[in-house]
Amino acid sequence: MSNISIFALGAVQVALVSLNTYQIANRHWVSAFIVGFLISFVWTFNVRSIVFGGLSGQLIYALGASFGTIIGLGIGVLLHRKKQK
Repeated sequence: MSNISIFALGAVQVALVSLNTYQIANRHWVSAFIVGFLISFVWTFNVRSIVFGGLSGQLIYALGASFGTIIGLGIGVLLHRKKQK
């Protein structure tokens, strides 16, 4: 698996978790259910690609995950701003 794919999987996984945290905190039941499913689905790909990889793949995944945190937080903030207007 390429480094870009590993980075992207980390980013997507954690962006979904960040978004799901926002949804749970704001009681968005249906969207939290859907995103919760997506988290688990993406996780199945992560397990196959990261567990059997080396340290460099793990570091790239973690870097992608840190970017995913910011992406998910940004999506949550955008959703919150739209709701307040």
